[in-house]
Amino acid sequence: MSKQSFSKAALHKEAAQLKRYRQFLPSLDLKRQQLVAERYKATAELAKIEEQIRQCRTIISENLPMISDYHIALNDLVIISEVSLDHENSVGVKLPVLKGIGITIKPYSSYAKPHWVDQTVIQLKRMLELKVRLRINQRRLDILDAAVKKVTQRVNFFDKILIPRAQQTIKKISIFISDAERAAVVRAKITKQKRLDKGASCP
Repeated sequence: MSKQSFSKAALHKEAAQLKRYRQFLPSLDLKRQQLVAERYKATAELAKIEEQIRQCRTIISENLPMISDYHIALNDLVIISEVSLDHENSVGVKLPVLKGIGITIKPYSSYAKPHWVDQTVIQLKRMLELKVRLRINQRRLDILDAAVKKVTQRVNFFDKILIPRAQQTIKKISIFISDAERAAVVRAKITKQKRLDKGASCP
């Protein structure tokens, strides 16, 4: 750690640094607020999807209890064949965006399967789509959580550490310079008085 200089140059340097910190802090805090707003939206969207999944399960349990009949083969009847993703930049954070979901329905004979299988296929397709959306939105929320945490740490570092430290350093240097200037004035007065006294004592 370098030794603190108590010169006027050091004072100007610290003052300029403090000014930069104070200029940067509002934009950093604004970014934090924007990220918090994005996180709120992502949380709301996630809750919405979770509610839709609950509703889908309710529909299945209430209207399609036959789905538990193991004699009717429903395995791989509906599968996800493709998930297409893109990314968007939100407040400087790269977030995944769902572009599309490919759902494949295994061909089946309406004569060989009970009539309720058609409705089951619709609900299974819906459930798979919702689960993909849930996973993507959960990923978005995780990324936003990490971003909010990181920028909050930076805001606190500027607000709680860098700015108070710079203010304290400026105060110390200012006091040191002020004391040094007063001491110089006192020394000058003493020296002047000694010269006067010496001049007065000469015959």
